[in-house]
Parts: sequence; structure tokens; C-alpha cells
Amino acid sequence: MKDKRIDKYISDSADFAKPILNHLRTLVHTACPEAEETIKWGFPHFNYNGIMCSMAAFKRHCAFSFWKASLMNDANSFKEKNVTSMGHLGKLTTLADLPSDQLILNSIKEAMRLNDEGIKLPERKKMDHKTEVIIPDSLKKELSLNKIAYTTFNDLSPSHKREYTTWIMESKTEGTHNKRIATTIKWLSEGKSMNWKYSKK
Repeated sequence: MKDKRIDKYISDSADFAKPILNHLRTLVHTACPEAEETIKWGFPHFNYNGIMCSMAAFKRHCAFSFWKASLMNDANSFKEKNVTSMGHLGKLTTLADLPSDQLILNSIKEAMRLNDEGIKLPERKKMDHKTEVIIPDSLKKELSLNKIAYTTFNDLSPSHKREYTTWIMESKTEGTHNKRIATTIKWLSEGKSMNWKYSKK
């Protein structure tokens, strides 16, 4: 079932994104004629006995994701992709970036099967939001030298603070650590959360 809000979403997207979104939409309905469209969290989702997959257009790329990708065999083909920001088909800037139609169709059918069989995602561990966010000393030092960055960081929600601190603490070298500190201060000085690049304008 088509949703006019998705027509508008595609129409309002950048020119490069329109053919990509239209093609993905067609493939979903080819593989799953019963799929229902909706807008959830501000971007198009396709439901079939529950959430099945979604697509989104950003400033310079599109993304396509499967709700239960962690349980899908076909999704193993996409393991090297950045699934948090780029979706399970990778960073899509042209139709040529898409894998074959058959691979996408097979993946959609697998997602359908998981929903048909009522297979659920593993329960996510609940995060204790009362737990204090651990801030690296190196970040504390730089925040103390930049009032705007300090204020922005303090105004962030605990989860958004953790995005920055986890990213910094996962650095494997001192050089990477220092670069991430510098980037964090720059973005905070501009009033940005860590994932600002992927927020739809």
C-alpha cells in the first residue's frame, strides 16, 4: 500500500536521491506486494507483519536498512558497510552504487520470512540513564578551554554525550585520539551532536 507522504518525501529529496529512492521503493513492492508504507522517525519505512526495511535520503547520500539485518543471512554480504550511518547497502550516491536487483530482492524476501515466522530481534540491554557519563581527561581539558563547546556538551542528553566519549575512548592510537578530540571540540563549538551529518535537513 502506497503512502502519499513518501511521494512527497521523494519529491522533496535532492535530485541525485530521487532515482535511488524510487528504484528501492519499486524493488520492495516487487518482492513484497503486501508491503505497507509509512513514515517513521521522519523517513520512509516498509512494514510487513511488522517493520521490515527503510530508506532515507541525506544531503549527499541515501541509505537502505533492514530492521532485522543482524538475523539475516543475506545481510552478511553487507558486513563491511557502515550500517549505522550508511545503511546495509552502503553509501548510495547513484544507482550504480546499488548491489544487483536480485540480491536486494532476495534480502527483502528473507526479511519477509523473518517477520512471517515471528522471529524477534534479541532484547537490547537496557542502559542505566542514571549512570554517570565517563569523560576522558583529555576531553575535559579541551572543554575547559572552550566555553561554547563546554556549554554545548553539558546541554547534550546522556546518550549523545556517550556517543562522543565512546568514539574518543575507542581510539587505537594517540594520533587518532587527538584528532577525535579536535573534531569533537570543533563540532561542539558549532552546536552539533556527533551524528549531525546524518540528520535530515
